[in-house]
Amino acid sequence: MLKAGKALKVSIYVSEGATRHGVPAYSSILDFLLYRRVSGATVLRGVAGFGADHHMHTASGVEISDRMPVKIEFIETPEKVNELLGKLEELAGTGMIEVQETMVAKPAQASKPKKTMPPSHLKIEGKARLMRIYIGEADRWRDKPLHIALVEAMRANDIAGVTVYRGILGYGAHRRVHRDKALHLSHDSSVMLSVIDSEEKLKAFLPIVEQMVEEGLVVLSDVDIIKYSYRPMQIEEGEAQRSTTGEPA
Repeated sequence: MLKAGKALKVSIYVSEGATRHGVPAYSSILDFLLYRRVSGATVLRGVAGFGADHHMHTASGVEISDRMPVKIEFIETPEKVNELLGKLEELAGTGMIEVQETMVAKPAQASKPKKTMPPSHLKIEGKARLMRIYIGEADRWRDKPLHIALVEAMRANDIAGVTVYRGILGYGAHRRVHRDKALHLSHDSSVMLSVIDSEEKLKAFLPIVEQMVEEGLVVLSDVDIIKYSYRPMQIEEGEAQRSTTGEPA
């Protein structure tokens, strides 16, 4: 692993259109560096330039030249660079390789392993409430489909979860039959949102539902939670430390 101190910066210049065994030369070089465990490498694409042939190459929005210069750059220890240089000269072909002395003030670090954090809401056990909301697919709320707005509102209010079902046949208060056909999909099919959470959560959310649903049916039922699973959130270790110490992100 690269450490702080003296190092070498290697810059390899090739043409974007240059290939090796049918593969772009810069891609072959990048693969070689990756599998030889170089600390890191970057590919930079030029927007204008010329090479040994003294032909000017430019890239524009209309025509992108495949002769644009490409630079592959990496920093490694002198020992590692000397080990790789012979093969890099072969991969670069007619391109140019530049080696400069440099100083690594702070080496990059690998991403820290992720830690599992508990969900933002408590696990539900035993008794709970089931809320079903029946609306039309064409219903809107502030220029947005109502069922989507309801899902967003539930997520913002920390409701445990919601599932939206689209009806294939049914009718409502207007007694009109809505159905899906093979060649015609109704834009006013019935939609049902099914929500299960604690009674306290759903009672607190009910005024929002009443405000958003102008025409529809809302049903509440008692249910027993047999099993409730969740996918734990994955966050970076640094974020986990901030969460446990109360430090702002």
